[in-house]
Amino acid sequence: MDYYGTRLATCSSDRSVKIFDVKNGTQILAADLRGHEGPVWQVAWAHPMFGNLLASCSYDRKVIIWKETSGQWNKLYEYANHDSSVNSISWAPHDYGLMLTCGSSDGAVSIIFSSGDGNWETKKITNAHTIGCNAVSWAPAVASCSLPDQNSSAGKPSKRFVTGGCDNLVKIWREDEGQWMEEQKLEGHSDWVRDVAWAPSIGLPHQIIASCSQDRRVIIWRNDGVTGSAWTSVILHTFDDVVWHVSWSVTGNILAVSGGDNKVRGLRVSYAVTTRE
Repeated sequence: MDYYGTRLATCSSDRSVKIFDVKNGTQILAADLRGHEGPVWQVAWAHPMFGNLLASCSYDRKVIIWKETSGQWNKLYEYANHDSSVNSISWAPHDYGLMLTCGSSDGAVSIIFSSGDGNWETKKITNAHTIGCNAVSWAPAVASCSLPDQNSSAGKPSKRFVTGGCDNLVKIWREDEGQWMEEQKLEGHSDWVRDVAWAPSIGLPHQIIASCSQDRRVIIWRNDGVTGSAWTSVILHTFDDVVWHVSWSVTGNILAVSGGDNKVRGLRVSYAVTTRE
């Protein structure tokens, strides 16, 4: 869903990206976007302050950014600098400008950004994950005492995102003087990490990340926001099948989990990291 909840974007193995208008409980097809040459894995809406922008990533190694102008959707930018499938995309918080992170099976993570003048720049973290990167998720841009950056001005958050890969690792990356550095390596899964999700900030000093894996587990990672403090982890739940995706509610206390059993569950996560279905 887009920011206002009035449009739904879908993607499919038939290589299509479709946009539906959602009104009165019905969905009306508004656009059928064709540009990928392989299955499309994920779509992501940009913040509306940048206009109507939608990003998509595919097995064809491409990332396409689509723009709606006068009711017509067209390709705004195409990025094709990965050597294998692009599995995950995530827009940065709008506070950082127009910036998109992409994770690929070639093990690299790309950061695509524009100042809005029509020109696009890219940076790449090579070998971010051995074998491949499956998921990316941005940290919220909230100036608080959580995860302070000693090199940044007081109260100004640094850019961070989290990734999950085929090396069974969850990694946190931070921008430092224009370069992306590995800040933390979180070990806890025993098989491929399929998805990661950084919880939205609700004004509390700690930060929380959820990860899920081929090992059937959902893990909650927590940092209490004290400089130099370590991330701690707790297994939220172990399922009977692979867990594919995790997604937080806007309030950060409900985690939606989907897996190989074809079910979607809502897990309640308290600040003490307890759960119930």
